[in-house]
Amino acid sequence: MSTFRVELKKVVDDSYEVEVGYDLTDHLMEDLKSGLVGKIKKFAVITDSIVKELYAEPILERLTAAGYQANLFEFPEGEKSKTREVKAMLEDAMLAMEYRRDCCIIAVGGGVVTDLAGFVAGTFGRGVPFINYATTLLAAADASVGGKTAVDTPLATNLIGLFNQPVKVYLDIATWKTLPKRQIISGLAETIKHACLADAAFFDYLDRHMEEILALEKEACEHIAHENVRIKYEVVMQDERESGLREVLNLGHTVGRAIETVSDYKLLHGEAVSIGLVAQAMLACKKGYMTEEEKNRVIALLNKAGLPTEIPDYIDREVLVKKLYTDKKVRDGKLRFVLEQGIGTIHEYETGNFAEPVPEEEARAIIMDI
Repeated sequence: MSTFRVELKKVVDDSYEVEVGYDLTDHLMEDLKSGLVGKIKKFAVITDSIVKELYAEPILERLTAAGYQANLFEFPEGEKSKTREVKAMLEDAMLAMEYRRDCCIIAVGGGVVTDLAGFVAGTFGRGVPFINYATTLLAAADASVGGKTAVDTPLATNLIGLFNQPVKVYLDIATWKTLPKRQIISGLAETIKHACLADAAFFDYLDRHMEEILALEKEACEHIAHENVRIKYEVVMQDERESGLREVLNLGHTVGRAIETVSDYKLLHGEAVSIGLVAQAMLACKKGYMTEEEKNRVIALLNKAGLPTEIPDYIDREVLVKKLYTDKKVRDGKLRFVLEQGIGTIHEYETGNFAEPVPEEEARAIIMDI
């Protein structure tokens, strides 16, 4: 019998830039010509059926005009497409077009696109570089930054995936102008979440400037885009792989993700997260972590943004309670909630642990009250 030790120590620099601005396609092309992805000349542009004509096809045309080899890979828009089956479809399509390890993926779209494309990039050819070109407020606030990529299954949400950092992220605020008002409002849920968990001053800013934000005024949009990236970065830099602190970014998501699924995606992600934020605020207030006034301020800000704060009547609340157990924070069969400590901070349940076990009956009581 013998043993041979394989010594493999890695030092990896996964740093990247997030560029916030307007009409950033020119910047993307300049970066590629300047060697952003080295000598790669082959690009897979991954997008969804809505973003395809608006932004993905123009980017594809710019790539081919510049002499790059590029193809567009499309899937049906919406959270229902964030599955292993769609991921496999994209991979098979790329293989059929003779894509191999010498390529780069450009994700053009919202959170579902960046999640799927980032996951494909992490496994295709055992890993190829990818770029996120975010076209929604929701993606700008959350999905395109941080490196978490995943798909959903009937039994779990975002539990099949990997951490994979992009080469660069472009947050093109000009694209927000083409979003339906409902999508803008939905995207604000993650923005409000960031304020609730990390920055009381930002919460106050949102409260004072919500009218300008909803009107997509330039200064307000630039400010919230910057603050979203800053807050998420300050969390991710301390805990890239969600071993502790990064769980705070799941504020509102235990109930939110369950509602999104049980509604059969009639509710947009942000709309579901908004209701989840109400649930956690009510639970935090009940436990003494928030005052009644603070809880009401959170609910009032969500209402001011035009977000839902009550569970729709068509949702079976008992089914919703059972769906909570598909949350990725469940440990040993126990529900765990991230809860606010006032406004702008998160309750630390134990040292380094920000998700508190909550008995099912306690969670049920909150859900029945919303």
